[in-house]
Amino acid sequence: MAYDDLRDWLTHVEAMGDLRHIRGAHLDDDIGPITEISERSMTGPAVLFSDIPGFDAGRRILVNPISSLDRVALTVGFPTGLSKADYCDLWLEKTRTITPIPPREVDDGPVMENVIRDGDVDLSSFPAPIWHRGDGGRYIGTGCVVITRDPDDNWINLGTYRVMVAGRNQVTIYAAPGKHLAIVRDKLFEQGKPMPVAISLGHDPAIFMGGSTPLPYGQSEYDYVGGLKNRAIDVLPCELSGLPIPARSELVLEGEISPTEKLPEGPFGEWPGYYASGQRTEYVTTIRRIYHRNAPIMVGTPPTKPPTGVGTALGTVRAARVREEIRKAGIPDVKHVWFHEFGSRFFLAVSIKQRYAGHAAQVGHVATMCQGAAYMGRYVVVVDDDIDVYDTMDVMWAMATRSDPVRDINIIPRAWSDELDPMVAQGNAEAPFNSRAIIDATWPWEWRGKIPTVISLSPEERAAALEKWGGILFGSSQAR
Repeated sequence: MAYDDLRDWLTHVEAMGDLRHIRGAHLDDDIGPITEISERSMTGPAVLFSDIPGFDAGRRILVNPISSLDRVALTVGFPTGLSKADYCDLWLEKTRTITPIPPREVDDGPVMENVIRDGDVDLSSFPAPIWHRGDGGRYIGTGCVVITRDPDDNWINLGTYRVMVAGRNQVTIYAAPGKHLAIVRDKLFEQGKPMPVAISLGHDPAIFMGGSTPLPYGQSEYDYVGGLKNRAIDVLPCELSGLPIPARSELVLEGEISPTEKLPEGPFGEWPGYYASGQRTEYVTTIRRIYHRNAPIMVGTPPTKPPTGVGTALGTVRAARVREEIRKAGIPDVKHVWFHEFGSRFFLAVSIKQRYAGHAAQVGHVATMCQGAAYMGRYVVVVDDDIDVYDTMDVMWAMATRSDPVRDINIIPRAWSDELDPMVAQGNAEAPFNSRAIIDATWPWEWRGKIPTVISLSPEERAAALEKWGGILFGSSQAR
């Protein structure tokens, strides 16, 4: 289903019955709790807050935009109502066939309906919630994309990072070491230059998905999103830096990051479910322009303790990327990949049809270190292809019955992690390493032909029994 921008997308979400309108919710007392409850319901609705007390009635906040598989499907043009496995397969096909389409520069767009410059910039006039009660400040950017330009190759990067209000015209942006924004920033700082940035705070959800996808360094998310939508994203240059911003964005901040000035940032409740990183200092971004549509809609996707709907939704994208990266490494017969919701990035399951001795170990090592999974991974479990990787109980059953702790657990030390990892010591920003466990929960290769028989109905037997007796057992022919 084609749509032009966030507002157009919302009309389709409303038609699906997936949008709720809440008026008059308090910025701190209500919006954060409502967001968390909806997010952790796993299939909760998108919620649009308006008439927020203390702010212009038209300055709105949308939360949980892609916290359901159906809303992600709407965003990228997939059918709705499918399973996780079906969506992973669709994403795999999309990953393999996508043709990047560069953005198209235009002269004007709705984002330029209002331009606030220099001394008139006042971030406090836009609603930025306290998302979790222990947060150290107001986070205006959670569902945002930060737009930057690499000084060497001139490519444009879009990344989703948390952005905290630090003053009337100042914010701080947290980017972990190794993230693309941090790499580009460090290049500029080494030259003694500030870093120009534009921060889009409300936009087409496909742009947010692009900013949240671990693309290779040097590949622009604008091109990727154009490929997802099969049409170019309209962009226009902002006034000071010329960085390309989405022409139909709701609200964009433009400024530059100082190479010398720092302010306290955090703590902030993050996706592992903890305030793991505490408070530290981050480089200050001074905002000199605000561009916004009339009655702008800011997007909020604050993380919270897993499992969450957005974890499932984005998990399908990440799982497809890992599956494709394993294939590109030349490894055959990888059947399915899934990031389990309870652990998000920390727990990855991969099913294979074993073809040779060492196949499972090879898959496990590539899976944990490929681009799609390298950041803050922890456990990779490799299972046989009779195991449903989307079913946590099935995966854990394979671990419990097909792996031997001495023989089947391999450890990789000093892997890429982050201060957000609760197992990285507090204040250890200089050495944010973790280790990886690769658990081979496949039957030992040398046992082939002597594997114990599983006690289980075949799919055909199960279907026949349900057809005959499901009405008496469950009130229908479908198992509950």
